[in-house]
This record gives sequence, structure tokens and C-alpha cells, in this order.
Amino acid sequence: MPEIREQPDPSTDGAPGLAERDRRILAFESQWWKLEGSKEQAIRDEFGFSPTRYYQLLNGLVDRPEALAFDPMTVKRVRRLRADRRRQRTARRLGIHL
Repeated sequence: MPEIREQPDPSTDGAPGLAERDRRILAFESQWWKLEGSKEQAIRDEFGFSPTRYYQLLNGLVDRPEALAFDPMTVKRVRRLRADRRRQRTARRLGIHL
């Protein structure tokens, strides 16, 4: 399995305010499709916890300004996808076809 490499941001020296696990989560989220197999299995292999817990941590993480400073492209992509899924769920509940 290929190793996930962190993408350091030169504007932050070591990403103050972010724990090592948080930096690893952002690095994983920016490169997970390069790994073999399913994302769920890669999450278990890389972090040792369930995909549900991973997404809980990721959702909390992308709301933090430190994460945005560390990896703006990944954070903005995750925020956009989360907003799209939220809109789709709301539309389904209201019976609206998008």
C-alpha cells in the first residue's frame, strides 16, 4: 500500500493548533483515492478506527480555521461535498427533486 505523504503548507510552521492526527487525517483525505481498495478499509488500516469515527473527526476538523490554513484545497473540497450532501438530504425529505 502506498504511503500517505503530508502536504506541508509553507505559510504555517508545523501547523500550529493541529494535532498530528489532524494533519494525518487531512493528508489522507487529500490522497485517499490513490490507495488500493476501499476507502473504508484504508481508514481502518491507516488510523485504526471505524469510518464513522473518521468522518466525525473529519467534519469537526474542516470547521477549524487551523485546518483551512494547513490545507485549504482539501478543506474547501470537503466542506463543498458536505454542503451538497446536506442539500440533497433536505431536498429528499421535502420531496423535491434536484
